[in-house]
Amino acid sequence: MTRVGAGAGIRSSGGIAWAVTSGATGAFYVACQALLEPGDEVILFEPYYGYHRNTLEALGVVPRYVTLREPGFALPLGELEIALTKRTRALVVNTPGNPSGKVFGRAELEALGAIARERDLFIFTDEVYEHFVFGGHKHVSPASLPGLRERTITMNALSKTFAITGWRIGWIAAERRFTEAFTGLHDLVYVCAPTPLQLACARGLEQLDPEYYAAIAFEYERKRDELCAALADAGLAPQLPDGSYFALADISRLPGANGDERALALLRECGVACVPGTAFWRDGDAHRLGRFCFGKTSPDLDLACRRLRNLQA
Repeated sequence: MTRVGAGAGIRSSGGIAWAVTSGATGAFYVACQALLEPGDEVILFEPYYGYHRNTLEALGVVPRYVTLREPGFALPLGELEIALTKRTRALVVNTPGNPSGKVFGRAELEALGAIARERDLFIFTDEVYEHFVFGGHKHVSPASLPGLRERTITMNALSKTFAITGWRIGWIAAERRFTEAFTGLHDLVYVCAPTPLQLACARGLEQLDPEYYAAIAFEYERKRDELCAALADAGLAPQLPDGSYFALADISRLPGANGDERALALLRECGVACVPGTAFWRDGDAHRLGRFCFGKTSPDLDLACRRLRNLQA
């Protein structure tokens, strides 16, 4: 792997450039490959998206975990300061978050930005759910904040926004010198995202008006409320997410010695699947919580909610 910009700080060199990638996951992989070395450390906020952890570990990078705190997955800045070392190279910010549904607020991002500037760190930001924001919350992209544009690596995709998760159309935005390195590595690993699907997405971006994107939040907030009401009726206390299309719920009353067994028990008893918290936490809430998805068609979601309500108390 080749480190880009090592040892000399991060400076603007010709503005921001964009590159199409094979989804946001492809963007994250090549960004890590370009900017990090084995043995470097990167901060992951827990609960984390499993792909972020797995990618870092596959490249020999060491995740350092900072657990977000209840209520509302608050950012514990004191614990973050403790987790930082001389080998820390980056922070990973997923907003809105999977699986937490957390939407990082402007003040939190400014605090992270101050730490990144002081320590000369990159901010890797995964913003795939940027349009899935509820309850008056607003999505803030870290790169839009003063002083963060030059050190933020922004990753996004149309998978969720256009409901095309199998198409693998994403992008990465960063300073031009970084994006040029990402593009070369992406060509080696993926060659390119499928060209006909890129063209189809380009047409969508050209023709869809702002009302389309606004309607996403409206539709999915309704679906969130429907699922969370059913989870509550089933005795699986949900945590109301501020964004994304996932909700965490307490599955500890289900039979089983751990989260995996409880998720399987739920599937057997009512035919509804969840992902156990072991996919997102190392310990703590790993066995208590399950992640439920409301990114479904209305008929499928209605059926799942009926099944949950029939769950034996």
